[in-house]
Formats: sequence, structure tokens, C-alpha cells
Amino acid sequence: MILTVTLNTALDLTYSVPELVPHASHRVREMSERPGGKGLNVSRVLAALGHDTVVTGFVGGPTGTRLRELLATAGPSSGARITDALVTVAGNTRRTVAVADRAGGDTTQFNEPGPHITADEWAALLHRYTELLTGADAVALCGSLPPGIHVGAYAELVRAARAARVPVLLDTSGEPLRRGIAARPDLVKPNAEELAQLTGSREPARATRDARRRGAHGVIASLGPDGMLAVTPDGGWQARPPAAVRGNPTGAGDSAVAGLLSGLVEKASWPDRLRRAVALSTATVLSPTAGDFDRAAYEELLPRVVVREHAPAA
Repeated sequence: MILTVTLNTALDLTYSVPELVPHASHRVREMSERPGGKGLNVSRVLAALGHDTVVTGFVGGPTGTRLRELLATAGPSSGARITDALVTVAGNTRRTVAVADRAGGDTTQFNEPGPHITADEWAALLHRYTELLTGADAVALCGSLPPGIHVGAYAELVRAARAARVPVLLDTSGEPLRRGIAARPDLVKPNAEELAQLTGSREPARATRDARRRGAHGVIASLGPDGMLAVTPDGGWQARPPAAVRGNPTGAGDSAVAGLLSGLVEKASWPDRLRRAVALSTATVLSPTAGDFDRAAYEELLPRVVVREHAPAA
């Protein structure tokens, strides 16, 4: 079982319009709603790949009720299970709105802040998380922190996973990433901007090396159309998609995390993990719905992802 933690869950709404024009009224052609937040996106992709997964984090209010209803029907055709272990809170779960511009191929995103979490609610989450670690093969800690949660929250969760000897991947940004990486997670997966904010360097090879020095055992940097750069105790690699694509990037990084975690628990080689992560990420951009991936595109892309050994900057 793979455990995912989403402290700031969301109900993801995706609107599709023929063309997004500022200051204009729009007729929505298609609309979808999905249980969201980074970790829930990761779990959905993991389940589609055939891995049982458990989701925990915070959920509350009418929006949270709707999220749980959708989550209960989100099981994929693979037969893998997505188990709801979310912690109920008093506040209302946030919504995110993605507006997909069909003419331009771009997406505009609006993210609400999330409910305020009390000290008692945080304690309840810690208790449930510690229990769930006992049956986990790996854990992903994903996304932003809701109001009320201290910036060292992910560092606390990383230390608990390491104490339980469960491999842990951290995917967040800003000060929570800075604090979390010092707790020595097995993997971190920043994008290029998050890596630059963490290290002060915009040169990917130098920045990944610096991030490892700060505590992460392995750093997997998402580089957009340039694919992914991995610097690990076993070596370094860069994986590139066969071509740049346009579409809805919402959830692409989460699909990459699912690829990395599924490869980890399957004991795949690093090149195979990266090939899977890049193919899933690209196939997610090609999907019209946030947090989904285009299965046919994934299967077509997978053998075409180019992975080369990479020597980190000195």
C-alpha cells in the first residue's frame, strides 16, 4: 500500500471554454469536478497503475462532503483500491477552478486558501498518520499547507516516516520545503522555480546538488518541456519527453510523483522510474481533466522517453 498525505485537499473544478477573453462573459462547453489536492491526484494515478493507495489529510464542510462522495466512486478499472482515511475538520474544504482555453491551449488556475486547522485537528492527523505508516510501503507528502498549520509540519511527518522505516517523498514549496528537506526525506520533487527559490540557483544541475546537500537523499527536479533531472545516491540521469506538448498542466507533477513511487515499490531501475514519470506527466498535460492522464498517450510515449546519465555540476 502507498500512503498519500494531502493537508490542503480541494474540490477541483475544470471549465472548458472555446477561448478565454479577459473582462468577457463565457459559455462553458464542458465542466468536471474531481477530488483534488496534490496527494489525491497522486493516489488516483497510482490506482490507475494498479497500486492500492490510502489517502489522508483534512476534509470538512459541504465541499468536503462532495469530495468524499466523488472519492468513493473514483476506483479505476485496474481493480486497485483508493481508501479514504481523511480527517474531518470544522472548516470547509477549498475549491480550485481551472479554466481551459481551447483556442490557446493554456489553462488559468484559481486556488482558494483552505480551512483553518486547529491544534486538536493537527493532533488527530498525526495520530492517524502514525497508524497508517505501519502498513505503508511508501508515503508521499504533497502540496501546500492550510492556514493554522506550522511551517515545520512536513518536517515532522518526514521524521515520523523515517522512524517507521517507510520511504518518504516530499513535494511542496517555499519554507515548508526548506524545513522538510532538512529532515532528510528519501526524495524531493521540486519544479525548476521551487528549486531556484530553495537554492538561489537557476542552473538545474547545480541547484539539485545544493538541494541534496540540504538533506534530501535524492532530488528529482521537474524541468517542464525539458523533462526531469534526477540526482540520487545511485547516480544522476536526465529524462526528456520525445516532444513538447500543450494542454492542461494541472496535475502533471502529481502524475510524475505517482510514476516515481510506483517504480520505487516495484524496485524498478532509476531510468525506468524516470521514463515512467515523464511519460505520465506528459500524458497528463494531454488530458482535458485535472489530475487524469491519457492512457493511450502514456503507453505510446513510454518507450520514446529518452533517459541519459547525467553528471552533476561540480
